[in-house]
Amino acid sequence: MDIKQLDKKYVLPTYARADVEFVSGKNARLRDSNGKGYVDFTSGIGVVSVGHANERVNTAITKQISNITHTSNLYYIAAQAKAAQKVVEASGYDMQCFFGNSGAEANEGAIKIARKWGERDGEIKKYKIITLKHSFHGRTITTVKATGQEAMHNYFGPFPDGFVYADDIAQIESLLDDHTCAVMIELVQGEGGVQPQDKEAVQNLEKLLKSKDILLIVDEVQTGGYRTGEFLACGFYDISPDIITLAKGVGGGVPVGIVMTSLKDVLSAGDHGSTFGGNFLSTAAVCEVMDILKDLKNSGELAKTIKYFNDELEKFYTSHKNLFTQKVGIGLMCGLRVKDADTLSSIITNAKDNGVMVLKAGKNTLRFLPPLTITKEEIDEGFKSLNNAVSTIN
Repeated sequence: MDIKQLDKKYVLPTYARADVEFVSGKNARLRDSNGKGYVDFTSGIGVVSVGHANERVNTAITKQISNITHTSNLYYIAAQAKAAQKVVEASGYDMQCFFGNSGAEANEGAIKIARKWGERDGEIKKYKIITLKHSFHGRTITTVKATGQEAMHNYFGPFPDGFVYADDIAQIESLLDDHTCAVMIELVQGEGGVQPQDKEAVQNLEKLLKSKDILLIVDEVQTGGYRTGEFLACGFYDISPDIITLAKGVGGGVPVGIVMTSLKDVLSAGDHGSTFGGNFLSTAAVCEVMDILKDLKNSGELAKTIKYFNDELEKFYTSHKNLFTQKVGIGLMCGLRVKDADTLSSIITNAKDNGVMVLKAGKNTLRFLPPLTITKEEIDEGFKSLNNAVSTIN
């Protein structure tokens, strides 16, 4: 029984898998079970921020699990405390962290903090959370309801109550009421089409919420970890939220989710928890990834990579305006709007056949999330393959 048959027999069919099995990788390169090589412009949907098989991360993980992998959060975990310190110091905010295992878990934690904060003795209970249409916050029952995509609300009800959807940031003010405890946004909507929010509109929203004593939650699951060029997109937008969520790139491929908040006294022992979250394995990885990315940022290499990748993407876009209508995104979270869905599907299929992996997102968007450590040679090879992939598409 080959791997496809094995998968079909034993794995629930929740993914529309591409017909490829990767068996190894190095930085922004992948190799499949047939020996074919690819340039990876996806980094596992923004996860492998420091590249595949990063030697420093591998060494840190191996060293850690040679000593101890897991005990539980009933005891002190040195790597967890050090990881929290690195994340908080990189953010520039006065916050504390909770560690889970995924972006959805991080967003669940953020929602719990906001809801408990809204329960005030002697005052009207605040529980409503406003999110944006086209947003994506996870696939648990609560985070899928927080997601502003009606198509994702089929079959799984009844859902938790209290979520309100705004068409855009401008509409949020009209939806606020005495029961609103928080507004939750992505500064760049990843699944929603790599759509950045307007900077001035976000800053005005922050001021409005502070004036009304309503929390601002920023979902940085995809944007966090220097993906935009800054450790947090919040820094790029020059705002100070009450709660921030992280995952994906800060673990470099090891499952992790982080809730950061300035509301240090809201949760107490027993209010929230995780069996695996923040264990020795995951937080040892976070510590090393944070160090690698800090070096990349401080050396100026990240800025050079962002510029070079975007310059090459602009050339590709300009050369194929018969297929694309707009370039979107920030940093190494980029997208090209494609003229229609069928064309987008053809580009992704042809790209794989030509040895370069790309993604799709909402609004018919061709999405690029390369490793932050990608080299010029890998970028050049990837766009050469991508040009070949679209040469036969009209």
